[in-house]
Amino acid sequence: MSENNDFSWGPATGIGSMPGGDAREAAKTVVGSFEDFPHLPELPARGPGADMIGRTIGLLVEMYAHVEPSGWRVSDRPGRDTRRARSWMGEDLDALEEFTQGYEGVVKVQAVGPWTLAAALELRGGEAALGDPGACRDLAASLAEGLRAHLAEVRRRVPGARVALQLDEPSLTAVLRGQVRTASGYRTHRAVDRQVVEGALRDVVAVHDGPVVVHSCAPDVPFALLRRAGATAVSFDFNLLTERDEEQIGEAVEGGTRLFAGVVASTDGPLSDPAGSVMGVRTLWRRLGLNPGTLAESLVITPTCGLAGASPAYARAALAHCAKAARSLADNPE
Repeated sequence: MSENNDFSWGPATGIGSMPGGDAREAAKTVVGSFEDFPHLPELPARGPGADMIGRTIGLLVEMYAHVEPSGWRVSDRPGRDTRRARSWMGEDLDALEEFTQGYEGVVKVQAVGPWTLAAALELRGGEAALGDPGACRDLAASLAEGLRAHLAEVRRRVPGARVALQLDEPSLTAVLRGQVRTASGYRTHRAVDRQVVEGALRDVVAVHDGPVVVHSCAPDVPFALLRRAGATAVSFDFNLLTERDEEQIGEAVEGGTRLFAGVVASTDGPLSDPAGSVMGVRTLWRRLGLNPGTLAESLVITPTCGLAGASPAYARAALAHCAKAARSLADNPE
């Protein structure tokens, strides 16, 4: 997918979720904050079906689920919860369409990736799909079909835009390490083979002929695996990086993979000056011996994770802060 690496992203964007329940207000805020890289806001405060798992279940083809006290569980047919998820997605797309009239840049949409979905979605017996290799394959195939239709719908509604797809995979590292707990909580599911993980991700990434970002706000993001699976960019919480990650980061940058660096806190707190927010990024670049001139083209600045847990005022400030921090990096990369 190397043709997507030449793609011009905006300098900053959001991860996905926003506080509150007003789709028009959220779309207006996001489009106003990121003139050249808005994203489709998610509003989980509305309830089940607006959460990231529920939204993605609403996209699946010939697979349905409903809400149990323990979470989302597979159903035989679409019920009230699936219908609600689809209705809210429709509202969100209406709002995005309204505020992107005539827009010709890049717009980002998010969905949960196949492994975080398999770790979260329960089969009829109550165990996660993750424990059943056949169920994992079916889920990835259904997700791929659903995303194909969803991306076509977004292109229809924002016809001048280039669409970027973000796959949210916060559970990916736990899946690879065998750290996802069973329903009883006493055991964990066996680690899934890395090649199986990579293959399913590659199949889902391949449905989109545009750029694909994989996001994880967990520690130990498997950068090399995601690159092999075809990700154009990797989105992560910059504060969770350790020295162990640095070699993979350097290889990713030199290989043309974009980095979405989460540097702005996703919950309320004091914001430093914009230049201070990206100081760690500059330091890392120097330590890796990378050319500071490549900073702006290699990086997109984001919050560390979604903003659903923030106050509306802080969420607006955090998005504006990301845009200012990105500008400071472009103006003064040294």
